[in-house]
Amino acid sequence: MDARELRNAFGQFATGVTVVTCVSDDGGPHGATVNAFTAVSLEPALAQVTLNRTSKACQYLTGKPFAINVLADDQLDVAWHFAGRPADRAPGWVDGPLAPLLEGAATTISCRPWRTYDGGDHLIVIGEVTAVGITAREPLLFHGGRFGRLRPPETGVHWSGSLDCPDHGWFNASAVFTPLALA
Repeated sequence: MDARELRNAFGQFATGVTVVTCVSDDGGPHGATVNAFTAVSLEPALAQVTLNRTSKACQYLTGKPFAINVLADDQLDVAWHFAGRPADRAPGWVDGPLAPLLEGAATTISCRPWRTYDGGDHLIVIGEVTAVGITAREPLLFHGGRFGRLRPPETGVHWSGSLDCPDHGWFNASAVFTPLALA
């Protein structure tokens, strides 16, 4: 299998952009940009990140807590910073329940180490989720080698052109429906 073709195929799956954060060997915060993040299980609460074996974050995560920071759509500079292109101004850190968190993330997921598996040139790291922080911020996306943002699909017709429009449709928000009597 041609590696470039495989990478291009994998790149057709749109993902969010995360920065996995942990504490480095010297006790300071460390992060790595990762788009290989997956929700694994609700019971027990588990989340997975996949990291290149050569990344420093791999050695810092061995048996240690970490956080998954889902970047907001205005944090492109943060994504690049932790992907190896340092920003002029370093991203801000805040204390998390288990590991340092990034300021301004759309969502944060704090994890205790649970399992690590061989994933070829990557390590598959699964953490037990102990805390989450959710904001109303939109996520930063990655697709086909480019960053992007969520936006409504372009249909050429405004929502008000639909009979289901909450403001101008058949039924407004104050409509009350009585269930049919059971026979």
